[in-house]
Amino acid sequence: MFTFTAFRAIDEPELCKKFVEGHANVLKEYGVTKVTSSNNDWVNNPYVFVVTVQEDTTGQVVSGLRIHISHEDYQLPLEGAIAQVDSKISDLVAEYRKIGTGEIGGLWNSRAISGYGIGALFLSRTSLVIADQLNVPTLFALCAEYTLKPTLQKGFEIEEKIGNKGTFFYPKLDLVATLAVLKDVKNLPLALKEEQNYIFDLRQNLETTRDEETPKGIVRIKYKLKIKNSDWRN
Repeated sequence: MFTFTAFRAIDEPELCKKFVEGHANVLKEYGVTKVTSSNNDWVNNPYVFVVTVQEDTTGQVVSGLRIHISHEDYQLPLEGAIAQVDSKISDLVAEYRKIGTGEIGGLWNSRAISGYGIGALFLSRTSLVIADQLNVPTLFALCAEYTLKPTLQKGFEIEEKIGNKGTFFYPKLDLVATLAVLKDVKNLPLALKEEQNYIFDLRQNLETTRDEETPKGIVRIKYKLKIKNSDWRN
Protein backbone atom coordinates (compact mmCIF):
# COMPACT_ATOMS: atom_id res chain seq x y z
CA MET A 1 0.00 0.00 0.00
CA PHE A 2 1.06 3.57 -0.68
CA THR A 3 0.21 6.59 1.48
CA PHE A 4 -0.15 10.03 -0.10
CA THR A 5 0.37 12.77 2.49
CA ALA A 6 -0.13 16.51 1.91
CA PHE A 7 1.42 19.16 4.15
CA ARG A 8 2.98 22.60 4.36
CA ALA A 9 6.73 22.20 3.86
CA ILE A 10 7.79 24.12 6.95
CA ASP A 11 5.61 21.87 9.14
CA GLU A 12 7.28 18.55 8.24
CA PRO A 13 11.09 18.85 8.04
CA GLU A 14 11.71 15.08 8.20
CA LEU A 15 9.36 14.30 5.34
CA CYS A 16 10.91 17.15 3.35
CA LYS A 17 14.35 15.62 3.92
CA LYS A 18 13.15 12.26 2.56
CA PHE A 19 11.61 14.06 -0.43
CA VAL A 20 14.89 15.84 -1.21
CA GLU A 21 16.95 12.64 -0.98
CA GLY A 22 14.57 10.66 -3.18
CA HIS A 23 14.34 13.40 -5.81
CA ALA A 24 18.13 13.80 -5.96
CA ASN A 25 18.60 10.06 -6.48
CA VAL A 26 16.12 10.02 -9.38
CA LEU A 27 17.80 12.99 -11.09
CA LYS A 28 21.18 11.24 -10.84
CA GLU A 29 19.70 8.10 -12.41
CA TYR A 30 18.78 10.18 -15.46
CA GLY A 31 22.14 11.95 -15.63
CA VAL A 32 20.83 15.32 -14.46
CA THR A 33 23.14 16.71 -11.80
CA LYS A 34 22.31 20.43 -11.89
CA VAL A 35 18.74 21.68 -12.18
CA THR A 36 17.60 25.13 -11.06
CA SER A 37 14.24 23.81 -9.91
CA SER A 38 15.94 21.23 -7.68
CA ASN A 39 17.30 23.93 -5.35
CA ASN A 40 16.29 22.82 -1.84
CA ASP A 41 15.68 26.23 -0.25
CA TRP A 42 11.96 25.44 -0.61
CA VAL A 43 12.01 23.43 2.63
CA ASN A 44 12.04 26.77 4.51
CA ASN A 45 9.57 28.54 2.23
CA PRO A 46 6.20 29.23 3.93
CA TYR A 47 4.53 29.31 0.50
CA VAL A 48 5.39 25.72 -0.44
CA PHE A 49 3.11 22.72 -0.01
CA VAL A 50 4.09 19.12 -0.60
CA VAL A 51 2.61 15.71 -1.34
CA THR A 52 4.77 12.68 -0.59
CA VAL A 53 4.16 9.06 -1.52
CA GLN A 54 5.42 6.53 1.01
CA GLU A 55 5.67 2.80 0.43
CA ASP A 56 4.09 1.49 3.61
CA THR A 57 6.22 -1.64 4.13
CA THR A 58 9.49 0.32 4.06
CA GLY A 59 8.39 3.83 5.00
CA GLN A 60 10.46 5.17 2.12
CA VAL A 61 9.32 8.20 0.14
CA VAL A 62 9.18 6.89 -3.43
CA SER A 63 7.46 9.79 -5.20
CA GLY A 64 6.46 13.36 -4.57
CA LEU A 65 5.55 16.80 -5.85
CA ARG A 66 5.40 20.38 -4.65
CA ILE A 67 3.14 23.37 -5.12
CA HIS A 68 4.86 26.75 -4.83
CA ILE A 69 2.56 29.71 -4.29
CA SER A 70 3.77 32.77 -6.20
CA HIS A 71 4.83 35.57 -3.85
CA GLU A 72 6.90 38.62 -4.69
CA ASP A 73 9.44 37.64 -2.00
CA TYR A 74 9.78 34.04 -3.25
CA GLN A 75 10.49 33.41 -6.93
CA LEU A 76 8.86 30.37 -8.48
CA PRO A 77 11.40 27.70 -9.49
CA LEU A 78 10.30 27.92 -13.12
CA GLU A 79 11.14 31.63 -13.17
CA GLY A 80 14.80 30.95 -12.50
CA ALA A 81 14.83 28.07 -14.95
CA ILE A 82 13.08 29.77 -17.86
CA ALA A 83 14.84 33.13 -17.38
CA GLN A 84 17.91 31.45 -18.89
CA VAL A 85 16.08 31.18 -22.23
CA ASP A 86 13.33 33.82 -22.01
CA SER A 87 13.50 36.91 -19.81
CA LYS A 88 9.75 37.56 -20.15
CA ILE A 89 8.85 34.84 -17.67
CA SER A 90 8.92 36.98 -14.51
CA ASP A 91 6.61 39.59 -16.01
CA LEU A 92 4.22 36.83 -17.07
CA VAL A 93 4.17 35.30 -13.59
CA ALA A 94 3.66 38.73 -12.03
CA GLU A 95 0.62 39.26 -14.24
CA TYR A 96 -0.95 35.98 -13.09
CA ARG A 97 0.01 36.72 -9.48
CA LYS A 98 -2.43 39.64 -9.46
CA ILE A 99 -5.27 37.13 -9.16
CA GLY A 100 -3.21 34.37 -7.55
CA THR A 101 -0.99 31.71 -9.06
CA GLY A 102 1.55 29.06 -8.27
CA GLU A 103 3.57 26.22 -9.76
CA ILE A 104 3.31 22.47 -9.64
CA GLY A 105 6.90 21.28 -9.64
CA GLY A 106 9.44 18.79 -8.42
CA LEU A 107 7.33 15.81 -9.45
CA TRP A 108 9.49 12.72 -9.33
CA ASN A 109 9.02 8.98 -9.23
CA SER A 110 11.40 6.26 -8.05
CA ARG A 111 12.34 3.73 -10.71
CA ALA A 112 11.42 1.04 -8.20
CA ILE A 113 7.74 1.84 -8.72
CA SER A 114 7.83 2.87 -12.38
CA GLY A 115 5.01 1.55 -14.53
CA TYR A 116 2.27 1.93 -11.94
CA GLY A 117 1.38 5.50 -12.86
CA ILE A 118 1.85 6.58 -9.25
CA GLY A 119 3.45 9.90 -10.17
CA ALA A 120 2.17 10.85 -13.60
CA LEU A 121 -1.40 9.71 -12.96
CA PHE A 122 -2.44 9.52 -9.31
CA LEU A 123 -0.01 11.95 -7.67
CA SER A 124 -0.45 14.63 -10.33
CA ARG A 125 -4.20 14.56 -9.68
CA THR A 126 -3.64 15.30 -6.00
CA SER A 127 -1.88 18.55 -6.91
CA LEU A 128 -5.21 19.94 -8.09
CA VAL A 129 -6.90 18.71 -4.93
CA ILE A 130 -4.30 20.60 -2.88
CA ALA A 131 -4.53 23.72 -5.05
CA ASP A 132 -8.27 23.87 -4.40
CA GLN A 133 -7.64 23.85 -0.63
CA LEU A 134 -5.12 26.65 -1.08
CA ASN A 135 -7.59 28.75 -3.08
CA VAL A 136 -5.10 29.32 -5.89
CA PRO A 137 -7.09 30.18 -9.04
CA THR A 138 -4.32 29.51 -11.60
CA LEU A 139 -1.28 27.24 -11.81
CA PHE A 140 1.81 26.80 -13.96
CA ALA A 141 3.59 23.55 -14.77
CA LEU A 142 6.96 23.12 -16.46
CA CYS A 143 6.55 19.84 -18.35
CA ALA A 144 8.97 17.31 -19.71
CA GLU A 145 7.93 15.60 -22.92
CA TYR A 146 6.52 12.57 -21.10
CA THR A 147 4.48 14.64 -18.61
CA LEU A 148 2.96 17.08 -21.11
CA LYS A 149 0.07 14.88 -22.27
CA PRO A 150 -1.23 13.95 -18.79
CA THR A 151 -0.85 17.59 -17.75
CA LEU A 152 -2.95 18.83 -20.66
CA GLN A 153 -5.55 16.14 -19.89
CA LYS A 154 -6.06 17.80 -16.50
CA GLY A 155 -7.07 21.09 -18.07
CA PHE A 156 -3.77 22.87 -18.61
CA GLU A 157 -2.96 24.58 -21.89
CA ILE A 158 0.37 25.52 -23.43
CA GLU A 159 1.48 29.07 -22.58
CA GLU A 160 2.68 30.22 -25.99
CA LYS A 161 3.98 33.62 -24.83
CA ILE A 162 7.20 32.00 -23.64
CA GLY A 163 9.98 30.40 -25.69
CA ASN A 164 9.08 28.92 -29.08
CA LYS A 165 5.30 28.88 -28.61
CA GLY A 166 5.75 27.50 -25.11
CA THR A 167 8.66 25.12 -25.72
CA PHE A 168 12.39 25.39 -25.09
CA PHE A 169 15.40 23.23 -24.21
CA TYR A 170 15.73 22.51 -20.46
CA PRO A 171 17.53 21.30 -18.37
CA LYS A 172 19.83 19.95 -21.11
CA LEU A 173 20.08 20.84 -24.78
CA ASP A 174 18.65 17.47 -25.80
CA LEU A 175 15.60 17.74 -23.52
CA VAL A 176 12.50 19.71 -24.57
CA ALA A 177 10.38 21.41 -21.89
CA THR A 178 6.98 23.03 -22.27
CA LEU A 179 5.35 25.69 -20.11
CA ALA A 180 1.68 24.96 -19.38
CA VAL A 181 -0.88 26.98 -17.45
CA LEU A 182 -4.18 26.08 -15.82
CA LYS A 183 -6.46 29.12 -15.86
CA ASP A 184 -9.35 27.74 -13.78
CA VAL A 185 -8.19 25.47 -10.96
CA LYS A 186 -11.61 25.20 -9.34
CA ASN A 187 -13.68 24.14 -12.36
CA LEU A 188 -11.11 22.51 -14.69
CA PRO A 189 -13.22 23.26 -17.79
CA LEU A 190 -10.63 21.93 -20.28
CA ALA A 191 -9.91 18.68 -18.43
CA LEU A 192 -10.99 15.27 -19.61
CA LYS A 193 -14.24 14.25 -17.94
CA GLU A 194 -12.52 11.28 -16.30
CA GLU A 195 -9.92 13.57 -14.76
CA GLN A 196 -12.53 16.10 -13.66
CA ASN A 197 -14.62 13.45 -11.94
CA TYR A 198 -11.66 11.88 -10.15
CA ILE A 199 -10.27 15.20 -8.89
CA PHE A 200 -13.66 16.55 -7.82
CA ASP A 201 -14.36 13.34 -5.90
CA LEU A 202 -11.01 13.48 -4.09
CA ARG A 203 -11.70 17.08 -3.12
CA GLN A 204 -14.79 15.82 -1.30
CA ASN A 205 -12.92 12.87 0.25
CA LEU A 206 -9.54 14.15 1.41
CA GLU A 207 -9.00 11.27 3.86
CA THR A 208 -9.80 8.01 2.09
CA THR A 209 -8.38 4.65 0.99
CA ARG A 210 -8.94 3.31 -2.52
CA ASP A 211 -8.01 0.29 -4.58
CA GLU A 212 -6.70 1.88 -7.77
CA GLU A 213 -6.36 0.08 -11.09
CA THR A 214 -2.87 0.54 -12.58
CA PRO A 215 -1.04 -0.92 -15.61
CA LYS A 216 0.58 -3.38 -13.18
CA GLY A 217 -2.58 -4.39 -11.36
CA ILE A 218 -4.60 -3.17 -8.38
CA VAL A 219 -2.76 -0.96 -5.89
CA ARG A 220 -4.18 0.27 -2.59
CA ILE A 221 -3.62 3.98 -1.96
CA LYS A 222 -4.34 5.79 1.29
CA TYR A 223 -4.97 9.48 0.69
CA LYS A 224 -4.21 11.92 3.53
CA LEU A 225 -4.74 15.18 1.67
CA LYS A 226 -6.17 17.50 4.31
CA ILE A 227 -3.56 20.21 4.93
CA LYS A 228 -3.42 21.40 8.55
CA ASN A 229 -2.11 24.88 7.78
CA SER A 230 -3.44 25.73 4.33
CA ASP A 231 -3.91 29.49 4.80
CA TRP A 232 -0.67 30.74 3.26
CA ARG A 233 -1.95 34.33 3.30
CA ASN A 234 -1.38 34.57 7.06
